[in-house]
Amino acid sequence: MPHLEAVNTPPTRADVWNISNTHCRVRYQLLAEAEPDLLCRALNLFALQFLTPEQVNVQRQEELLDIDVVIDGLSWHRAQVIAEKLRNLVSVCSVELQSADAAWGDTAQAAG
Repeated sequence: MPHLEAVNTPPTRADVWNISNTHCRVRYQLLAEAEPDLLCRALNLFALQFLTPEQVNVQRQEELLDIDVVIDGLSWHRAQVIAEKLRNLVSVCSVELQSADAAWGDTAQAAG
């Protein structure tokens, strides 16, 4: 029987979901067809990650829904992955992702 040898394993990939990654507040802006179940399907993507949005705003404009979601506690990479999942939902026309911290700062400066 051969002697046990040390196994050289390649270094592991960085854990992008790790809590030690820098977290940020992000804002998703969705434009989608006004389907009855669309809001539930979109918000479910956050619920599956055990995330609760800080703010959700929905307005119907004829046959379209304008949805804004603000959420905190995500790494930028995780926010981008969720944005891609939102883009893949049927009836979603577009998804914009931006840092809500910058947007809130710009709004406060404009108001001041």
